[in-house]
Amino acid sequence: MSTLHRPGVAAGRDAQALHRATTPDYFGWLEHTRTAGGCARPVRLTGTMTAVDRDTGRVLAEQHTDGLPDRVLYKACGNRRAAQCPDCSWVYAGDAFQVVRCGLTGGKTVPASVARHPVAFATFTAPSFGPVHHRHVPRHTCADRRRCDCRPAPCHARRDAATCPHGRPGACFARHDSADPQLGRPLCLDCYDHEHQVVWNVFAGELWRRTKQAVERQLAALCHRRGIPRVDVVTDSGRVRRVPPVRVSHGKVAEMQRRGAVHFHVLLRLDGVDPNDRHALVPPPAGITVDDLVAAVHAAAGQITFATPPHPDRPQGWSIAWGEQVDVGRIGTGDGDVTDARVAAYLAKYATKATEITGHCSTRLTPDTVDAYADPEGDHLARLIDACWRLGHPTRHRTSDNAAQDDDRQGVLDTTPDVYGGLRRWAHMLGYGGHFLTKARRYSVTFGLLRDTRATYRRADDSSVTVGTLAFVGSGWLTDGDALLANTAAAQHRERSRIGREELAYEMWSGVAA
Repeated sequence: MSTLHRPGVAAGRDAQALHRATTPDYFGWLEHTRTAGGCARPVRLTGTMTAVDRDTGRVLAEQHTDGLPDRVLYKACGNRRAAQCPDCSWVYAGDAFQVVRCGLTGGKTVPASVARHPVAFATFTAPSFGPVHHRHVPRHTCADRRRCDCRPAPCHARRDAATCPHGRPGACFARHDSADPQLGRPLCLDCYDHEHQVVWNVFAGELWRRTKQAVERQLAALCHRRGIPRVDVVTDSGRVRRVPPVRVSHGKVAEMQRRGAVHFHVLLRLDGVDPNDRHALVPPPAGITVDDLVAAVHAAAGQITFATPPHPDRPQGWSIAWGEQVDVGRIGTGDGDVTDARVAAYLAKYATKATEITGHCSTRLTPDTVDAYADPEGDHLARLIDACWRLGHPTRHRTSDNAAQDDDRQGVLDTTPDVYGGLRRWAHMLGYGGHFLTKARRYSVTFGLLRDTRATYRRADDSSVTVGTLAFVGSGWLTDGDALLANTAAAQHRERSRIGREELAYEMWSGVAA
C-alpha cells in the first residue's frame, strides 16, 4: 500500500491541508505556488529577486524570499518523465508536440513552406540478441489500436524446436496479453547476449549519426546522376563551399522496448539549399521526391555497420548494426492514416517515457546502490544492469594505441579509450545515455524558445526584467497537505483550460457551419 494511502497518513495529510486552508494568507500562498502547482517535487529556492528596468538598468524593486509565503520561492522540477512527475511531463509533452509539429507544418519562426517538403517517417530497431516472448497480431479487426482486443498469434510456435544448450525449450505457444509481464523476457536467460545489448544501447546514437550521413550521401549521389548541380554557399568565415543541393533535417525520439533495447522513431524532412542564405529553409530540387528519400533511408540502414573498440572481455569488439525491421513511411497533412498531427502526438508521448515499460525505474546508480538492482544470476533486467556495471569498470575499457588509430572507414569506431565508461554512468538506463528527443538544428524550434515565449507571455511588465540571486534549499512540498492543495488547484486549472479550449473550438466550428 502506498504511504500516502495508508489511513493514518491520509488523516495526517487531510489535517495538514485543513490547517493550511484556514490560515489568513491561504489564497496568497495558493497564488504563490501556482507556477509550481501540480509538480511532484518542486525546487525550493531562497535569496533575493531584483526588478531592473530593461532600458536604463535602474533598480525598480527588490524583494527577499523571507517576505514570501513559506519563506521560499517554488519552481517546478521540469522532469520530463511521466513516472517521476506527471504534471511537468505533461508540459514537456506539449512542448515536444510543438517542436515536432512545427517541423512538419511550420509556425513559431518556422516558415509555413516546410509543409510542402517531402517527409518520411522511419522506425529503426535493434537487432536480435536472443529470442524473447512477444505479442504479434497478424490482422487487426479493432476500431481503435489503443484499446486493441484482437487475438494475437502464438508467441514462438515451433513444433520442431529443440531445447537450448541449457535445457530450456525453444518454443512458446502462449498467446500473450498486452499486459503480460513475460513480454520482452528471453526464452532462456543464459542464452541471451546481455552484454551485446547494453553495448548496442551505448553506440545506438553513433549508429544513427552514421546512418543519417549515409542517407545524405545517397541523395547527393542521386542528384549527381540526375544532373542536378551542386550549390555554392558562403560560410560564416567568408569561404565559398560547393555543397549538395539537398540536405536532410530530422526529429528523432528514442523508445525503450520491453526487452530493454532502444529503437528510434525518426522524421526525415528533405530540404533544399539556398545559395544566398544557407540557413534558409527552401524546398528540395524538383528532381528529388519522397520516394527517393524512402529509398535512401532503406539503402543506408542496410549498409551501415561497424565494430566497437576492443574490450578486455571481447578483444574483437561488438558488431553494431540495425535490426532487420526498418519501417519507412510517408507523411501527409490530410486525413490519411499517417498525418502530421498523429505523428507529432505519437512522438510527444514517447518523449516523456524511459525505462518504465521494462519494469525498471531508478535514479543513477552508485557503488552503494547497484547491488540492489544488478545480479549476474538474476532476472533479465538484473543481468542487463550487471553487464553495464561490469563492462564499464574504469580499469577494463582501455584500448591499445593501435586500436585507437584504426580508421573509421575500415568499420572500427575511432573514439576515446573511455568509450565504455558510460555504461556505468547510464546503468540505470540499461546503457542508453542519449536524449530521448533530439532534432537537427534546422528542423524546428527549440525547447528553450518555447519556454522563453511562455515566460514572456506570463510576465506582466515587459519593460523590466527580474534578476534573481537564489540558492537551492531543498525539493518537495513542506507537507503532504500542501502537495494535495497545490496539485488539486493545478488540476482544476488544467481542466478549466481544457473546457475553455473545447468551447472555443465548438463556437468557431458553429460559426463556420452557419
